[in-house]
Parts: sequence; C-alpha cells; structure tokens
Amino acid sequence: MVLVLVFGVALLVAVLLSGLAARSVLSTSLLFLAGGALVGDGVLGLIHIEPESDIVRVTADLALFAVLFTDGMHVRFSDLRERWRSPARALGLGMPLAFLGIALLTHYLVGFDWITSFLVGAVLSPTDPVFASAIVGRQQVPARLRQLLNVESGVNDGLALPFVLVFLAAAAPSGHSEDASIGTIAVELALGVAFGVAAPLIVNGLVRFRILGAEPKLQPLGPLAVGVILYAACALTHANSYLAAFSAGSVLAATSPEAKESFEPLGDSLAELAKFAALLVFGALLTGHLFSDLSLGGYAVAVLAIVLIRPASLLLSLIGTPFDRREKLTAAWFGPKGFASVVYGLLVLQAGIPRGEEAFTLIAVTIAFSIVAHSSSDVPIARLFDVEELAGIPDDERGPRRPFGKARKKPKTRE
Repeated sequence: MVLVLVFGVALLVAVLLSGLAARSVLSTSLLFLAGGALVGDGVLGLIHIEPESDIVRVTADLALFAVLFTDGMHVRFSDLRERWRSPARALGLGMPLAFLGIALLTHYLVGFDWITSFLVGAVLSPTDPVFASAIVGRQQVPARLRQLLNVESGVNDGLALPFVLVFLAAAAPSGHSEDASIGTIAVELALGVAFGVAAPLIVNGLVRFRILGAEPKLQPLGPLAVGVILYAACALTHANSYLAAFSAGSVLAATSPEAKESFEPLGDSLAELAKFAALLVFGALLTGHLFSDLSLGGYAVAVLAIVLIRPASLLLSLIGTPFDRREKLTAAWFGPKGFASVVYGLLVLQAGIPRGEEAFTLIAVTIAFSIVAHSSSDVPIARLFDVEELAGIPDDERGPRRPFGKARKKPKTRE
C-alpha cells in the first residue's frame, strides 16, 4: 500500500503543478521519475522494487499498450496516404542507422561482444511519443511533423522486437533459438496486426445490428473493452501486443469516428495514469548503485545515443523531404527512449545472458537520460511552432485558440 500512497501523492502533486508544467520546462513525467527515485532504495527506501519484479514488467507493458492504443487513434489514414514517404524513410532508413550506430558505440566504448552490442542497439532504437507529448499533442505544431513522430514511434516498437528476440536467442548460453525462430516471430507480428485490425471491425459490425447499441453514458467503455480483450488475446496467443494496440486504435478511429470521439478523453486519461505508474516504478529502480555500476564508456554511449546517433540518423533519412530545417531538427531531436525500451531491457535482464546485467544498466541509464532531456525540452521547442503563422495568417486575424478537436465555425453567407 505504500506504493499506492506514493502514487496518489505524486499524482496530486502532478495535477497541481500541471499548469506550470505546460508553460515551462517542468515536466510531469519527470516528476514521477524523480518521485520514484526519491522513495526507492536509492534515497528514502520507502519501497523496494527489483528489476526482475513482475510489477516492473507489467506496468511498463500496460503503459506502452495504452499509449500506443490511444496514439493510434490520432492517425488519419487519409493524411497517411498522402504523407507516407517521410514515416517510411524514418522507419526504413533512420531506425536501422540508429540501431547500427548504437551497436557500434556499445562495442567499441563499452567492450561488449558484437551480439550483445547489437542487442543493446535493438533495444534502444525504438522511440516513444510519451516523452515528446508537447510536440505530438499540440495543434500549434505542424500536422506533418506530428504525424511523422507519432507513426514512427507507434510502429518502430513492433519492428524492433524481432531483432531483440533474435539477438537474445543468439546471446543465450544454452541457445534457445527455437523459441525465437524467424517463423515464430513473423507469426507473432502478423497475429498482432490481424487482431488489431479485426477487433474494431467486428465490434463495428455488431453495432450495426438494430438490437444492439451503446447508451451514450456507456459509449466510452466500448473502445476500452476492445482494448482489454485485445491485450488479453495477445497475451494468450503471444501475438505482438504493441502492433495490435496501434493497429486497433488506427482502425477504430477510421471506422467509428463517434466511438473515437467519445473515448478520447477517457483513453487519454487512462494512458496518462498508466504512464505515470510505470514512470514511478521505473524511477524506483534508479539507485545510486545502478549509476555507479556503469562505466565511463557506458555513459558516453548513453549521451551519444541521444545527442548524436538519433539526430544524425533521422536527419539523413529526411534528406530530400519537404520538411523545413526547423521541422527536421525537431524530429531529429525527439527520439526519446521509453516504455518499449524498458520492456525490452527487462527481457535482456531476465534472459540470463552473459553480461545481461551490464547491458540492462546501460539501457536503464540511457532511458533515464532521455526522459530528462526530452520531457523537459518539448514545451519550449513546441512554442517555436505556430500552424497559423506557417499558413500566413496575420496575428490580428487569428483570434482565440480553439480547444483540441473543435473546428472553426464557417462564416454564414448572406442570403
């Protein structure tokens, strides 16, 4: 119950400071991370959580699923059809470059063997939109930039997982390669996409029956039920739950805009709660012992992965795209490491591979640095953008800001 009490106090503090956080470099994500570190073994010792604990794995897994499910709802297929090249280049070129760059740094600066180095590269190559929420969630930021970051971060988690599993199998001393065969991994990925597409379509088909239909008060619970069923089905069948979550959110928004609109406030709140809980638990793992175990070369890898490898890899992938320099630099900087890397890092720790604990330490420190750097810089950078300015609308014609999701009323025409 101590953990529940700490979470409640941290949540209240975050709510009370959220207004200030929206206007400054203060980050609610960072508050929960720091709160977890404060009450963990590293400082006050009020809660004791081991990296191998189920609570760490489950909270990170649920948070990632919830975030991807709600983020998928913000993807518009009509826009994606018109602007698919940039996300495809970020995934097909930028992500592999980041993977290789981190692996090379890990091998030469930390001294890991090649397999473990490539494993670390695979774990740290996915990005997370949670810690760049001021960028992907603000209407002032150009839509094409938000779409690029949202689609990239929503898809790259599932793309990285096969490589994580393959390198884990290769690094295992007893060689459990049959558990991570290419065929098995492909089936899990395909099942995840299939479940994510089928579940919303089936529910949408059921709603068309006249005898069925949701009472307005309960309508937001429909997508929530889809998400719960989907998560359980993926766990039972070993389907890729991250691809399932993102696919389901996207299909649900496309096939049932009414359901998406009714669920959006509830879904965003649930995703925030899951995110905060996972950050608190992860923060409790960040002890002085963890940081002292990392070598100087490991710190160099953690810093360079954030300030050099991600920016350089994405800038190269965006050469020749219509993004202006400000948009390219913003996209290049916001490649935060988040819950996918936490979950995959725990897989590394629990696999019992040689130097697995060292690899997890490097992964955890890199994620912590990334959360601090990205969640404290998203608001100032988001303020540099203004959609209406880009559209050439003068200041005196802009009027008050509109709430998210509400369109400007069309002027009435005289009869």
